[in-house]
Amino acid sequence: MTAAVSPNICIIIAAKNAADTITRAITSALGEPETAEIVVIDDGSIDDTAAVARAADDGTDRLTVIRFEVNRGPSAARNHAISISQSALLAVLDADDFFFPGRLRQLLSHDGWDLIADNIAFIDAAQAASAGGRVKQFAPSPRLIDLAGFVEGNISRRGARRGEIGFLKPIMRRAFLDEHGLRYDETLRLGEDYNLYARALASGARYKIIESCGYAAVVRGSSLSGSHRTIDLKRLYEADRAMLAEAPLSGEVEAALRRHERHVRDRYELRHFLDLKDEEGVKSAVGYALKHPGALPAIVGGIFADKTQRFRRPRSPAPVALGGTGEIRYLLENR
Repeated sequence: MTAAVSPNICIIIAAKNAADTITRAITSALGEPETAEIVVIDDGSIDDTAAVARAADDGTDRLTVIRFEVNRGPSAARNHAISISQSALLAVLDADDFFFPGRLRQLLSHDGWDLIADNIAFIDAAQAASAGGRVKQFAPSPRLIDLAGFVEGNISRRGARRGEIGFLKPIMRRAFLDEHGLRYDETLRLGEDYNLYARALASGARYKIIESCGYAAVVRGSSLSGSHRTIDLKRLYEADRAMLAEAPLSGEVEAALRRHERHVRDRYELRHFLDLKDEEGVKSAVGYALKHPGALPAIVGGIFADKTQRFRRPRSPAPVALGGTGEIRYLLENR
């Protein structure tokens, strides 16, 4: 199967309360000649996201805006967009983010894939307007990633900046998703991208990654962490358990999935402990920990890491919103 040679890509934007950023996202997608359609799902916003999105239309009849009256989550929004779109290729753009010019052309110049993604530049909101002139030019260096490597690439390391490759935003072939009955898991509001790509790889997808940077992720203080609910972590590790139970996996893949499940479950145990402490008091939280001794290492280690983090990690080249010095950070750099 080779890359599409004609513009036939649907850009999917799930948006909630994004009136201040949605115009930039839509404009960047409309600026790509390969964009056949853009479907914006306003997922229960309480601001003017839908109206602002419609006002960004350039008159080429490529933009569709749908509004959900009640928030249903990013998975449901994206699945609905897929269901009403017509394009053979699908790509996700977050409502805060934008494409650098030429992104789709660069991705489509490569063949031999079912999913293909490029590098991501993390930038502060105040620098978004000037980022295009400062982004590094990386050689494409295309490579295929397998399921074990993908899962390992989504386990964050203590003392290192968040950089899970589940953040990547690939173009996906609709035919492959349809053939294998793949859609976003609507029970997930965290890690829904990781889960879809992992299930695609488990179904035999060829996932190609290039180093060229065409996607700008605009970060604020809570963009990449802290905004999810504790229950979202529980549902994510349960999704890993479902994958482990559903199909025969190689020993390497099974080991990677178990490590990822434990990694997410440890985060859940820490958050659950802190929730109990805040809502019911220290006694209740300690009681939970004592009744679940398997959770103690995650709780104790997590609390210690949080308390000592500012002493362990100097400010590094990264957006200010990520605790850095204000420079652009690249997801695939040094990987």
